[in-house]
Amino acid sequence: MHDIRAIRDDPTAFDAALARRGDPAISTKILELDAARRSCIQATEVAQAEQNKASKLVGAAKAKSDEGEFDRLRHIVSEKKAEVTNLNEEAKIKNAALTNILLSIPNIPLEDTPDGLDEAANVEIRRWGIPKTFDFKPKEHFELAATENGLDFETASKMSGSRFVIMSGPIARMHRALAQFMLDTHITENGLTEANTPVLVREEAMLGTGQLPKFAEDSYQTTNGWWLIPTSEVTLTNIVSGLTVEQSSLPRRYAAHSLCFRSEAGSAGRDSAGMLRQHQFEKVEMVSVTHPDQSRAELDRMTKCAEGILEKLNLPYRTVALCVGDMGFAARRTHDLEVWLPGQNTYREISSCSVCGDFQARRMNARFKPSTGGKPEFIHTLNGSGLAVGRCLIAVLENGQQENGSVEIPQVLQRYMGDATLINADGNLT
Repeated sequence: MHDIRAIRDDPTAFDAALARRGDPAISTKILELDAARRSCIQATEVAQAEQNKASKLVGAAKAKSDEGEFDRLRHIVSEKKAEVTNLNEEAKIKNAALTNILLSIPNIPLEDTPDGLDEAANVEIRRWGIPKTFDFKPKEHFELAATENGLDFETASKMSGSRFVIMSGPIARMHRALAQFMLDTHITENGLTEANTPVLVREEAMLGTGQLPKFAEDSYQTTNGWWLIPTSEVTLTNIVSGLTVEQSSLPRRYAAHSLCFRSEAGSAGRDSAGMLRQHQFEKVEMVSVTHPDQSRAELDRMTKCAEGILEKLNLPYRTVALCVGDMGFAARRTHDLEVWLPGQNTYREISSCSVCGDFQARRMNARFKPSTGGKPEFIHTLNGSGLAVGRCLIAVLENGQQENGSVEIPQVLQRYMGDATLINADGNLT
C-alpha cells in the first residue's frame, strides 16, 4: 500500500511512476477523497470539543438551579453527540474508500526497472550453460517412455478435473528429491531459515502481501473464509505482520517448501498439456525481510540463490529483468529465471525474485526499531521461488532424456534417489 503523505507531497511524481506501468493518473481522486476525509475528522474534533464544553456547563447550570440554561445546554450536548456520531461514521466511510483505492494500486517501480508494457520489453541480464544438442528430436516431459507410468493425468482428471496430475514411482521420488535438495542447499549453503507454514490463511494475510482485494479470482477460498495460499510468500512474509522488530535482527531470511494453489484465471488453453501449469503444485519459496538500505542488494543475493540451484542441476537458464508492464502487482523490480526446455525448444520461467520495498510492510504494519534511535520505520520485503518444484522436474526430465526414452539423473540428486543414475525406459531406477 502507498504512503498517502508521499502522494500529498508530490502527486505529479506518483502519477508519473504509475504511468510507467501503463496505469492512469489517479492522484487527484486520491487527494480529493483524502481532503474530504481529513475535513470530516476535523469537523468531528470541533463538534466533540463543543460537546465536552457544553457537558461541563450542564453541571454548573444544574448547581445554580437555572432550569432554562440547564435544558438549553442539555439540548446542545444531545445535538453535538449526534453530530459526532454522524461525522465519525462519515469519516469511516471516506477512510474505507481511500484505503480501498490505495489497496488497488500497484507498487511503484524502481528507477532501474526497465520500461515497457509487456514481456517483449524484458531485458536479459545473463545466461548460464549451453543447451544440449541432441542427435534426435527431443520430446516434452509427458512424452518420454520413462514417464509413461509415472505421470497420470487421466486418473487425476477423473478425481479433480483438468490441470492436475498423479506422480508415482521414480518420478514422484525425483519430485520429492528436488524439493529436499533445494531446501538443503538454501539452509546449509545460503543461510536461510527453514520454516513449515500453513497453507490455509485468513483474509488479512492475503491482503498483507497484495493478493487481495484485486486478485481474488486467482486464488481459492474455502466456505468458511480461509484462503488457500498461492505461494508460501504469503505465510513467510506475514511472520512479521503487526510486529516492530529490532534492526539488529535484520535481515531475516526464510525458506519453505509447500503446496501452492492457483485458479489460473484467464489462462484457459495456455500450457494445458503436461504439468507446466497446474492448479496444485509445489514450490520452495524464499522470503527476506530487510533494512530499507539493503533491499536492492538483497534482490541480487536472492537471485543468485535461485540461480545456484539450476547450476548445481546443470540446467541451462537465462536471467531477465522484467519490464514494468510485465511485473507483479507488489513488486518494484523483478528478476525472472527461465530454464531451457528442449522439448519446447525455448526458455520457460522457473523462478521469479522480487523486491517489494515497504509496499507489503505498510499493508501488514511491519516495522523495525532503528539502532540509532528514533521512530520505528517500515521494513522492506522480498520474495522469490527457489524453485518451482514441478517445473524443475520438467527441466530435469527433458534435459536428461536419452534417445531410448530413459532419463539421466543429475549427480546432485543421486544420493536422494538411492544412488541411481538413470530412470530407464521402463520407468525404473537403475
